[in-house]
Amino acid sequence: MTAKFEDAVRLYSMKRWDSALQAFQGVDASKFSTEEKTELAYYMGLCYTKLERHNDAILYFEQVVTGEASPLRICQCRLTLAYIYMITKRPRMAEFELERLIKNGFKSVQIYTMMAYAAWMQKQFDRAVKMYESALDIDPDNTTAMNGLGFLLVENGADLRRGLDLCRKAVDKRPQNAAYMDSLGWAYYKTGQLVEARQWLRRALDLAPRQKDISSHMKILVANAS
Repeated sequence: MTAKFEDAVRLYSMKRWDSALQAFQGVDASKFSTEEKTELAYYMGLCYTKLERHNDAILYFEQVVTGEASPLRICQCRLTLAYIYMITKRPRMAEFELERLIKNGFKSVQIYTMMAYAAWMQKQFDRAVKMYESALDIDPDNTTAMNGLGFLLVENGADLRRGLDLCRKAVDKRPQNAAYMDSLGWAYYKTGQLVEARQWLRRALDLAPRQKDISSHMKILVANAS
């Protein structure tokens, strides 16, 4: 690698995304090996992701996953692609990347929870539950999977008691997480325990006053408790 490339990496590690991108763009890769060109594409994809230029990021990550990168680097890129597709409301594309990872032997809590969320975005309740269960099989104490599964179970009325229990456990482990408080408050609302529901939704709203889902849940509670 050249000194310019190393300088660009240093700028990226300092979270100076714009400067890092400009530095990477200024790297002369004409004499780079295939592996080095792949690494350059990887870092440029990361810079574009940080700058929320997602379509540009996708182009560079695709160069990595279709090239001769190491399995670990490909895994990292597919996970990032899945994340990009999630936040840009393309759950089927996210699912494709995650399924490729599982097919290639990469199985983790992160992959399964992302699969679950992609399924939930597509209103595939049973599949979402299955994916969260797979995540908990790997790590029974994972709060993301606990909260996600708990919320799904109460939201769909599939198992209110277990859903409430899972949401409570997630909050016990991460007591300052507003999203988990919101799920617990909603679980209490769904089980008819309105006093507890108001208590936890209010705590969640105090921590994250601009979070639309929390505000929506509180409005529903107030409307139905009056």
